[in-house]
Amino acid sequence: MKLLKYLLPCCAALLFTPESHAEWFYEKQAVMGTDVTVQLWHEDAASADQLIDRVMAEFRRLDGELSPYKEDSELSHVNRTAGRETVKLSAELASLIDKSLWYSEETGGAFDISYATLGRLYDFRQHKEADAAETAALIKALNYHHLKFDKAAQTLYFDNPKTQIDLGGIAKGYAVDRAIAILRQAGVRNASVSAGGDARMLGDKRGQPWLVGIRHPRDKSKNAAVIPLQDTAISTSGDYERFFIDDHHTRIHHIFNPATGRPAGTEVQGESAQSDKLISVSIIGPQGFDTDPLSTSVFVLGREKGLALIDRLPGFEAIVIDSGRHLYFSRGLEQPN
Repeated sequence: MKLLKYLLPCCAALLFTPESHAEWFYEKQAVMGTDVTVQLWHEDAASADQLIDRVMAEFRRLDGELSPYKEDSELSHVNRTAGRETVKLSAELASLIDKSLWYSEETGGAFDISYATLGRLYDFRQHKEADAAETAALIKALNYHHLKFDKAAQTLYFDNPKTQIDLGGIAKGYAVDRAIAILRQAGVRNASVSAGGDARMLGDKRGQPWLVGIRHPRDKSKNAAVIPLQDTAISTSGDYERFFIDDHHTRIHHIFNPATGRPAGTEVQGESAQSDKLISVSIIGPQGFDTDPLSTSVFVLGREKGLALIDRLPGFEAIVIDSGRHLYFSRGLEQPN
């Protein structure tokens, strides 16, 4: 059901312009394992409905191709086959693999889609995690260097048959970009699309910036910060999204450190290491295709190395929250003294 969120003031009806009867249209649906929301400004209700339907259809299409949980998805086919023989990829999946491997190199392996090698053994609803023996047996197969990708031929081969991949750290950011492209091509100038922790804004909010709240990582009823944005993307990764508390009172979450095969931060020891541990990372940049993998990367790298990474990448900013619940900003967002 389409929900009308905002109406023009009555006096606007007196203005004889093409947008005299324009309105905000809003819808939320469950796709890709999260809530996908679309908000757009349009002068025609039927056209707005059709555009929202097209956006949601695109999310469902991507879910059907990129989900590791759907047996008939292209990604599932790759995981079943690439450990035995070279697999020909679609142009779209090849692009996602190429970008993922670029970030693996750029982050020194902090971003690694082969985390699924161990990550697939975790069930956060059932409070299930890989045990020490499973982790030891599979940790060598968790390494992006096992992905033999031929960009020109668009083929992929795993040189370790136990390696598996998951695009959970990049697919939603890519999906919000695709959604915004659909709306822009249709002539929409003001819109927002979000999928879980990934969002992208088209234009501003009719003369005002979009106000994007960064959730407090330990109190879902509060925001840790509210950021004014327009014509940009933002991705947030936090240890509160999918997690459970184990018998040792450790928070077991879905963001894996590829170096250990464990959720990032669960292996941290010592006071100085704890101060560098992050519990929430938000990255602002031109497109979700980059902000999504970067938010995961910074979370794994920790505060010092993570902020250093963002500070050397032009066009990106970061807001991070450490385990002591302190906020830190990249250089472009720091307030002058």
